[in-house]
Formats: sequence, structure tokens, C-alpha cells
Amino acid sequence: MGLRDARKESANPADGVYFGLMSGTSMDGVDGVAVRFEQGKRPVVLAEAFVAFAHNLREALFSLQQPGENEIEREALAGNALAARYAVCCHELLRAGNLAADDVRAIGAHGQTVRHRPEKGYTVQIQNPALLAELTHIDVIADFRRRDVASGGQGAPLVPAFHATVFGSGEDTRVVCNLGGISNITILPATGEVRGFDCGPANALLDLWAERHLGKPYDDNGHFSASGAVRQPLLDALLDEPYFAQQPPKSTGRDLFNAPWLDAKLKGFEALAPADVQATLVALTAVSVAREIERHAADCRAVYVCGGGARNPVLMAALQSALETVGANGVQVATTDALGVPPHQVEPLAFAWLAMRCLAREPGNLASVTGAAGERVLGAIYPR
Repeated sequence: MGLRDARKESANPADGVYFGLMSGTSMDGVDGVAVRFEQGKRPVVLAEAFVAFAHNLREALFSLQQPGENEIEREALAGNALAARYAVCCHELLRAGNLAADDVRAIGAHGQTVRHRPEKGYTVQIQNPALLAELTHIDVIADFRRRDVASGGQGAPLVPAFHATVFGSGEDTRVVCNLGGISNITILPATGEVRGFDCGPANALLDLWAERHLGKPYDDNGHFSASGAVRQPLLDALLDEPYFAQQPPKSTGRDLFNAPWLDAKLKGFEALAPADVQATLVALTAVSVAREIERHAADCRAVYVCGGGARNPVLMAALQSALETVGANGVQVATTDALGVPPHQVEPLAFAWLAMRCLAREPGNLASVTGAAGERVLGAIYPR
């Protein structure tokens, strides 16, 4: 061990530079941030990067969402390909932040969720963290969810603990809403226990429908949905799903909200224009989130949105309208920009924070959110 390594190892893990990598249920690519943590201070983002996934990798990841032949090899190969893309993102962060590998304490890499079945005691986020450590010469921390599931939790969402640290206020109740492939909310009360859970589908179904009818991976600025109209009978059918009535803690994913689920719901609505279906899927996301906020955060005064959905003005307007419809009058919808963090940085920042917590041997979950038996140190360490 060299002198610089010795200094690095002896430093307080709560202080230093970390990378956070997040590739969510939209499966379009990996968002990365380089962030400096210092005890008692707000995290400082030093650089950011986005690396898109090639079409064949996206197809491989989508195919692993459902049972199929030769899954073990296909999963391993996809994990290797993910590690290669993650490494590109890390090198971009090194370049953009004018950093050397020795400057970075660890990479927090979420991996790609391909199965999430906490009710059966497992969750799977594929990647190859050992290969990522080899390619970057930086310690990698991965596999954040399984320890929470092992202790009886849902393994998701994990970001509320980070939300509470960065976005909490002692003056009012706030909700942080992530509109990724799946929607989830974190309830940050002025006083009391932080809560959070997955609400239902968001971009997972919107992107699926856009790709099917536009040949594009997403509905740019919501133009497709804006050209259609919400069809209430279809919306009622989509909302007729037991998950929406479940009480937290709860989490979901593409295991439930996927193409077969949507196609089954669309039976009898084949005559609807594709744009009307897209508009109704926007309404599904907005209404399912708004109802949960009204049920569980009736004193909320503001909702701060992060994730890809924050870039969709039609979805943002639909959420504001849905909140008013369910009786949450006076609740303002904004993005997390208003709290000083761009929406696309929130989740990679959270996994950098979880990596820091792992090295510091501090818990990363909230039992009040996931339902775990208690707070746990999350993550497995792959030394460089």
C-alpha cells in the first residue's frame, strides 16, 4: 500500500469524493455524478455524466424481465456489458471533474433491476462490480437492496434516507416524488417519521407505448400524450389493480407493470387512438401518485419531482391537476431544482451517499419505509 493509499484508507469515510451510478427501470442509460461529501455540509456535485445504452443491451435487459431460456448466461453477459458502460461513465466523470482514480473513495453502482420479488425474499440487480473495479481501479460498492430484503424489508425504495438528509425541512411537510420507470414518493414530515413507497407505473408504460407507436424510446416533452385525450373508462380499468389499494410498505416494478399487464388492460379498448392511450397512461401515473399523497401526506404543502418524468411538462401539469382533483388543494408541484438539486442528479447522488454510508458502516435504509426489521448497513464492497 502506497503513502497516498494509506492516507486514503485512514481518512473518515464520511468525507471524500464518491461516484454514484444509477440505471433505472427506463433502461435508457446510466446517470452518474461525482460528489464530495463532508460531514455537516451539503454534498457538492463536482461532475455529471450520462452514457446511453446501445439498442442490443436494452433489448437484452428487457428480455431478462421475464423468464426465458439460458437466463444465467444472458444475465452474466448483460452484467459484463453494463460494467463496460458504467466504466465509460466513470471515466467521463474523472475527465469532467479533473479527477484521478486515487481521488475517488468508491463508486456506488446500483445495477439494473431485472426481478424484484420481495414477497418471495429476493431482488436482483445485475451488473459485474468486480469487472467495474478492474476497469476503473476504484473500489465499487454494489448490491444495496438484498440486505434490506434479508431483514424482511421491501428493498425499495432506498432513496428516502438520502431525501431526508438533503431535502428535509423542520418547517413543513414535503413530498419528494421520483417519476422514473416506476413512481415513488418520500414523505418528509416537519416532525415525525419519514415514510416512502412505490406508487405505480410511470415512464415504464409511457416509454413502452411511445416506442410501440412512435418508434422512439420516449415521448419527447409529452407531445404524443398532449395530442390525445384522457379516456375515463380506460383510466378506470387501469386503476382497477390491487397494488394501488395496498398499504405501505410496498414496492413494485416491471414484474407487474409491463407489456402483458398493459395489453390485458387494453382489451375492449382497441378502437382508441394511440395518442388517447398515451394521454390516459399519463393520467394513470398522475392519479396514482396524487391519491397516495392525499391518503398518506394530507398536510403536504409542496411536491418536488425528480427522475425522467420531471422533464415531461404534460406529466407535471397532470400531477398538479390530479392533486387538485383529489382534494389536495394548495399543493404546489415543482422539480427538485427548487431545492438545489437537478432532477436527473437525485438518484445517482443517493447511491453515492449509500456507498459513503457503507464504507462508514452506517445504515442506509429506513425501516419505516421498507418494513425491514431495523436499520442495516447496505452494500457489498469490491476492492479495486
